Amino acid sequence: MASVLNTVPSLRLSNITTLRLRTRPISVSFTRRNFSIRAADTDAEKGVKSTVPDKAPLASNNGSSINQLLGIKGASQESNKWKIRLQLTKPVTWPPLIWGVVCGAAASGNFHWTLEDVAKSIVCMMMSGPFLTGYTQTINDWYDRDIDAINEPYRPIPSGAISENEVITQIWVLLLGGLGLAGLLDVWAGHNVPTVFYLAVGGSLLSYIYSAPPLKLKQNGWIGNFALGASYISLPWWAGQALFGTLTPDIIVLTLLYSIAGLGIAIVNDFKSIEGDRAMGLQSLPVAFGSETAKWICVGAIDITQLSVAGYLLGAGKPYYALALLALILPQVFFQFKYFLKDPVKYDVKYQASAQPFLVLGLLVTALATSH
Repeated sequence: MASVLNTVPSLRLSNITTLRLRTRPISVSFTRRNFSIRAADTDAEKGVKSTVPDKAPLASNNGSSINQLLGIKGASQESNKWKIRLQLTKPVTWPPLIWGVVCGAAASGNFHWTLEDVAKSIVCMMMSGPFLTGYTQTINDWYDRDIDAINEPYRPIPSGAISENEVITQIWVLLLGGLGLAGLLDVWAGHNVPTVFYLAVGGSLLSYIYSAPPLKLKQNGWIGNFALGASYISLPWWAGQALFGTLTPDIIVLTLLYSIAGLGIAIVNDFKSIEGDRAMGLQSLPVAFGSETAKWICVGAIDITQLSVAGYLLGAGKPYYALALLALILPQVFFQFKYFLKDPVKYDVKYQASAQPFLVLGLLVTALATSH
């Protein structure tokens, strides 16, 4: 949900910033041929003019077609519109949301390996991953087009590989499709209160204000990154648990605590965008504190959060689960020193590929602990 949540790989089921409120209206126009929705003004109006190339730089022609389909850097140029549409949704960011649904279902204690429960979980994963995370990533790229023109000018929107109307249409299709699946899940589960639908609406709204002016939560490294962490960890967990059981206050608090680790994961992706963020006035943590301080904030948020959860499990009488979680933290610390703390830009992908599997396994350990 993405929004509800770029990169975990981006757990791209939420960048907490100083909110700069501007009351520019959002214009909506319809014609017989097309419709478009655009923010009346963006940060580019503040005098920062980016140069958007007519097409992606030649270097991207030598990129990877797999990277293109996954929506990550090092992608090759592509003219096929369906592949470009898939690239905008950044499939590499779907797994954390899908895993969040798994954790929520496990935490409910009411998931059974029946055809119906498996089918429900797959639909919930489709809602959280391809639809609502795809919506989140597409709308984020839309509002980041000026920054991407500086940091990654070969991306589909700043390179002109896809038109404005095509992007807007994709945003609406993914949003409405995700909300439709959420409503279907509530009916399927027999909910008197459409909990999953409400979560989907809330996550979609969070995704919008994260990327779009006037709030644009991502302008502030603290608020924006926490919103991103919550979208990737809390929201899909809540959806999975609400689908199969009851979402309780203690789980809400525990998953929001875990979202602080998500904040740390989100910071990892800010280092590669320092130049563009600084030019566009975005106060990401690497811009606000400098790379050296920001990388320690990043690993501190990830490690301290997990240690706190392990302490909670120990206090709740779950010592074996607490020890299992501690065992999964140790390799993360090892890879932090081996890769991330040495060079967070050069080794960001290696670090995430090495360390994050242990973090997501820790989420499942926590989910199983709460279900027993």
